[in-house]
Amino acid sequence: MQKPPPPGEFALKETKPQLGGGSVIGDKLTCAYDLVEQMHYLYVRVVKAKDLPPKDVTGSCDPYVEVKLGNYKGVTKHFEKKTNPVWNQVFAFSKERLQASLLEVVVKDKDFVVDDFMGKVTFDLHEVPRRVPPDSPLAPQWYRLVDKKGDKAKGELMLAVWMGTQADEAFPDAWHSDAASVAIEHITHIRSKVYLSPKLWYLRVNIIEAQDLVPSDKSRAPEVFIKGILGNQALRTRTSPIKSIHPMWNEDLMFVAADPFEEPLVLTVEDRVASNKDEVLGKCVIALPNVQRRLDHKPINSRWYNLEKHVLVDGELKKETKFASRIHLRICLEGGYHVFDESTQYSSDFRPTAKQLWKPSIGILEVGILSAQGLAPMKTKDDRGTTDAYCVAKYGRKWVRTRTIVDNFNPKWNEQYIFEVFDPCTVITLGVFDNCHLHGGDKNGGTKDQIIGKVRIRLSILESDRVYTHSYPLVVLQPKGVKKMGEIQLAVRFTCSTLVNMMFLYSQPYLPKMHYMHPLSVIQVDSLRHQAVQLLSVRLGRAEPPLRKEVVGYLLDVDSHMWSMRRSKANFFRIMGVLGGMIAVGKWFHNICHWKNPLTTVLIHILFVILVLFPELILPTILLYLFLIALWNFRWRPRHPPHMDIQLSHAHAAHPDELDEEFDTFPTSKPSDLVRMRYDRLRSIAGRIQTVAGDIATQGERFQSLLNWRDPRTTTLFAVACLVGAIVLYVTPFQVIALLAGLYILRHPRFRQKLPFTPLNFFRRLPSRADSML
Repeated sequence: MQKPPPPGEFALKETKPQLGGGSVIGDKLTCAYDLVEQMHYLYVRVVKAKDLPPKDVTGSCDPYVEVKLGNYKGVTKHFEKKTNPVWNQVFAFSKERLQASLLEVVVKDKDFVVDDFMGKVTFDLHEVPRRVPPDSPLAPQWYRLVDKKGDKAKGELMLAVWMGTQADEAFPDAWHSDAASVAIEHITHIRSKVYLSPKLWYLRVNIIEAQDLVPSDKSRAPEVFIKGILGNQALRTRTSPIKSIHPMWNEDLMFVAADPFEEPLVLTVEDRVASNKDEVLGKCVIALPNVQRRLDHKPINSRWYNLEKHVLVDGELKKETKFASRIHLRICLEGGYHVFDESTQYSSDFRPTAKQLWKPSIGILEVGILSAQGLAPMKTKDDRGTTDAYCVAKYGRKWVRTRTIVDNFNPKWNEQYIFEVFDPCTVITLGVFDNCHLHGGDKNGGTKDQIIGKVRIRLSILESDRVYTHSYPLVVLQPKGVKKMGEIQLAVRFTCSTLVNMMFLYSQPYLPKMHYMHPLSVIQVDSLRHQAVQLLSVRLGRAEPPLRKEVVGYLLDVDSHMWSMRRSKANFFRIMGVLGGMIAVGKWFHNICHWKNPLTTVLIHILFVILVLFPELILPTILLYLFLIALWNFRWRPRHPPHMDIQLSHAHAAHPDELDEEFDTFPTSKPSDLVRMRYDRLRSIAGRIQTVAGDIATQGERFQSLLNWRDPRTTTLFAVACLVGAIVLYVTPFQVIALLAGLYILRHPRFRQKLPFTPLNFFRRLPSRADSML
């Protein structure tokens, strides 16, 4: 078990960054800048050259450009045998690291031994103009090349040089001086990008029946089932109860499809001829673009599809043309559902797939990803620790990725992104990762970007128009225990466009209408979510730069359903925390009944008598009491967004063996002795749960036995008591009964006895069915 962490190590810290050159005062910006600190850069755009002198015997040249500033040097790609090359590349040099006052742009001819000098252009940095968006881009100009002595040389170079900030549109695609060690072929892996998740649909395939199947063995009754394949998803129906050549199912298969639809749906009708052998009776291939799209719960028309059969001819599968079998299907793409790719407890979107069913947005969320501090070294390079950090944020269908800051434990991104908000009860997730693909990591094939930590922020806890600037701890749970990997500084602002619409949303259903009209089972939703995550990983992994599978899976919390002793304990303590209030009320009432504080008990007596005499005041009193509690708690309302809480997660007190079990693969890869020990421990826990479940069942069966005459004497006593009670309540005013019952419950301890209450004694003697169990 880990040592307790120092106080404040995993706490949230409020920061005061200079956002946009101004500071945050009173939760608002003092100037009209964005939610990031300004970072100044020297930009050099190398557009093209003309009339370059020939250097080879062929009368041509292989030109490229070097942009040199102090110790930093950026190089364009080179062209072979071209005197009028076009590069159109942008170089960005951080102003913080400028160590020279002279910029040199040199044109060279690539050679086998030594590259030849062709000419250069120099700039004094004090004379470089400054550009502030939204000004139009600076127009490039032609500059005459000069030789090393400063004399006029042949050829001209088109350039644009200016001072700007990260708000410049050239910033995302520029070569950065802090990434000079990255090879040119890996430059794309460090750039910032915005991704959009593909539109996901639920594909519902209602398999009704098949006709005129032709099994190879006509002497036996066929056991037919249907297998559906869509990409990597494979589902099958149950075996038809009608064992004939006209089987029926009326069963639904649900798939997840991504738009644009690249793969068809393949349905095969198969016959179970032996325990491990299936015979294909026919196949049907359906292109998804031709499938009907449904937006509501109205039924769609069914359709017959012909089945194709392939036979083996000369070792090759060929289609058999004369084949009359067919299958009856009802297929549609469900646009009224929301396709879950995140856990429902912290999802960033609940909109249905079909855009025409979307409700108008209620505002925007602005996130400034400022910097990180104290990141842990994630890998080794040149015998020293290093980290190449980047940040990914996911909200709704939008994913954003900051640029990678190379070899820096305190990276500064200062990038701002805007997300459209459709529901305030959603969560944005941000994760920090170490880029392991900058130095030939892809050659290994198995290299993964390493996890540094993540942050979740729920929008409903944010005040509108307030700027939240905090440093969030980046916490990762490892097999050796919980570890702080650093901190990330964020600036967050939620702007609500229409307060009335946002308040109205709190009265609306959480999910689209189809989830209530035709609900999916919990098992279905969990399986479909797994398929959706796999689809997203594949599609986003094909982008440039790719969002890798481990990044997508970590942000979507793909392993949240796996068994964890630590998480089970944490959820148990969460339940106890919820029940703590009820337990406190019970203790308070027990103290009232036992006159621990006579003055309070007398006041409760007076209040009780007033409520009995004036019952119309009961409900207003309860509501007023709840209002006063809310008003009292307003003073201690949370002023900061929550963060990853290691105590709530029970991560600081987790046993090493529990963590080792949590990080085990599925199926397990541990030795049999360890698995047997964990299985016995799980059996012990399950035994306790079984005992609790049995006790709950016993109490319920005792209630049932009041009237089922299993114990004739107890049922007789209960029936007679009910009859007497009905007569007494009929002839006696209810207020008198309530007053007497209340005064009896609140009676002084002098009139109490320590023996159990008579009705409780009677209830405990009631029979249950526990004695009938083996």
